[in-house]
Amino acid sequence: MRRGLKTGVCAAALVLALPGLAPAAARPAHTRAAGQPWMNPKLTPDQRADLVLARLSLDQQIALLHGSMPMFMGAKKPANVSISAGYMPGIPELGIPALTESDASLGVANAGRKDDDATPLPSGMALAATWDEKTAFASGAMIGKEARQKGFNTLLAGGVNLMRDPRNGRNFEYLGEDPLLAGTLAGATIRGIQSNHMMSTIKHFALNDQETGRMVLNAVIDEAAFRESDLLAFEIAIETGHPASVMCAYNRVGGTYACENPFLLTDVLRKDWRWPGFVMSDWGAVHSVEAAKAGLDQESGQQLDKKAFFDQPLKDAVASGEVPAARVREMAHRYLRSLFAAGVVDHPLPNGGLDTAADGPVAGHAEEQAIVLLKNDGDLLPLMKTARRIAVIGGHADVGVISGGGSSQVIPLGAKAYPKPKGAPQWGGGEVYDPSAPLAAIKARAPGAQVSFNDGADPAAAAALAKSADVVVVFATQWSTEGMDVAMKLDGEQDALIAAVAAANPRTVVVLETAGPVTLPWRDRAGAILEAWFPGARGGEAIGKVLFGEVDPQGRLPVSFPTGEAQLARPVLPGSDQNAVETLTGSTVKPFEVRYPEGSDVGYRGFARSGETPLYPFGHGLSYAKFRYSGLKVAGGKTLTASFTVTNVSNVAGTDTPQVYLTAEPKRKQQRLVGWSKVALKPGEARTVTVTAPPRLLADWDVKAPGWRVDAGVYKLAVGPDAATATLKGSAQVTAATLKP
Repeated sequence: MRRGLKTGVCAAALVLALPGLAPAAARPAHTRAAGQPWMNPKLTPDQRADLVLARLSLDQQIALLHGSMPMFMGAKKPANVSISAGYMPGIPELGIPALTESDASLGVANAGRKDDDATPLPSGMALAATWDEKTAFASGAMIGKEARQKGFNTLLAGGVNLMRDPRNGRNFEYLGEDPLLAGTLAGATIRGIQSNHMMSTIKHFALNDQETGRMVLNAVIDEAAFRESDLLAFEIAIETGHPASVMCAYNRVGGTYACENPFLLTDVLRKDWRWPGFVMSDWGAVHSVEAAKAGLDQESGQQLDKKAFFDQPLKDAVASGEVPAARVREMAHRYLRSLFAAGVVDHPLPNGGLDTAADGPVAGHAEEQAIVLLKNDGDLLPLMKTARRIAVIGGHADVGVISGGGSSQVIPLGAKAYPKPKGAPQWGGGEVYDPSAPLAAIKARAPGAQVSFNDGADPAAAAALAKSADVVVVFATQWSTEGMDVAMKLDGEQDALIAAVAAANPRTVVVLETAGPVTLPWRDRAGAILEAWFPGARGGEAIGKVLFGEVDPQGRLPVSFPTGEAQLARPVLPGSDQNAVETLTGSTVKPFEVRYPEGSDVGYRGFARSGETPLYPFGHGLSYAKFRYSGLKVAGGKTLTASFTVTNVSNVAGTDTPQVYLTAEPKRKQQRLVGWSKVALKPGEARTVTVTAPPRLLADWDVKAPGWRVDAGVYKLAVGPDAATATLKGSAQVTAATLKP
């Protein structure tokens, strides 16, 4: 009816026709609540959260505590919501945006979207090999920027589980075996992500140190050792990165599921560390409403749990008095204050599209710093651009560089996917190669050479090609994925391939693209070995730059390379005797225990205790330059400060990473990394380096206190290029102290 144009029924059409105006339902959430007291950025995040909560019913509070997976939402999925890890509606009339989550440890994960694009970073292990906070921050800032452009305000990033076993299928997502190194770099990555006004998690809390049986295993460790290792990595990252959320793990810790473990979620996180954010579950990690009382604030991916425990069951638990209404309010408060603290409310997601032009170089720079030169006999590297015949063999070097699988999988445009191998998780995909071919990078740097490629399928043919070449570059891979553990070796018959090629031509360079440590039975035959990890978007170019000396190999191992399984704390992987199959909703593995008798002596600490010699020690990495350390001075007091001089004694520029280790304290002998410095030096240049140990790294955890205890007495330090080499030694007196957690 024409009269309807004058009524409120069609007012929306009139408003839409007016420039600059839109109906409330069409305006962004933050503009609909403009002028409301909680939209005042001068208030604290807690004050703003309380003002919102005053307007919410119990049902509205509970609606903020459980999220869905868009792929399972069917007709309930809003049209503007992408297939992704998680989604939860907001409260638009109050300016609270929807929660839009993406997996993101190594870039904005694909999650099954077609013709998607994103920039894959090198692996977490590669990032750890940079030993560089600035690179970690820049990497986080880049993926945070891309995530916002793709419509996400929360990244499920910040993996910081220590590498207790090289066979863990997710080691490539994490940051090595040392709590100081891992915690420092995780914190920097999280700061970079959240600099984009979005939320980041830190995960997986805690002791999620193997994939086999991750849904059912029970991790058993002494509390003091726990505090001095895995928990310390989280503590450092949380202090320095201030993540909006902590994601609890699948496994049990001390007999209780991590996501309903009051020791972890309440005693450690809230009471000891005084962390104000919210705890979200991993997808499918909630087992009961009891989790709310233990400290879990939000149930993620509720379709993967047996029921949506934080929906109607939580309402029923409040009605019966099982869960206090005040606890639900606290859960909602922690979530809301995190939205405000991260800037998610005040900085709504942009409407622009994805712009990756400046992002590839960020990934490339990270990989350039991550590549570790393990061996370089006779200075075989860098390669001479005047070489006439170069043989390139294996590793799909003509296609690209390998990446890790699972929820963190980034699939850029142009990537090539291969069928998944036998034993891979039912819910995952196969190997994905990022489109950055090392073969093309080598050809570009040796335009006058005959560069021949052999795929390595026939070792005899590869050896014949190698024999006719001036130099050989063999690429070798190890695929790894979430949901399964891997052997500590190269995939397939690549060891035999390398042995045949190196026997045919001793001028063989091996480039490893692995998730972590692998055995190298052909090591003595190869002329040079580079560890390139999972190299990321510009990996092929970065490898080419290092091979030809355009970039000095700057990476240092963030993990020890054992000689074999016999040197592991658990030579037989717990649970590996079961033929496990992991699905989206669980696993066929029966519950079992994983005991950690090594305690806090993880990796290099364990080698220092046992006196065994690894294949390559933690911190190892060669440069094309040579360095000398001298003039160590150690000052004591409340902590230790070491000053020494690093001199480049070669005729080429290079970058060194001198490391400082505690080797003994008054009542205990345990090696610990307490600091490092990354120094770029010109030929003949010298520089004084000063490293101050964080007092907590000199302390032992006192369960009775409880807290960190520094005993008075003499503390000994060593300075060297790796954990096994004490080039300089010194000591100083430290005063007694008790440090609060």
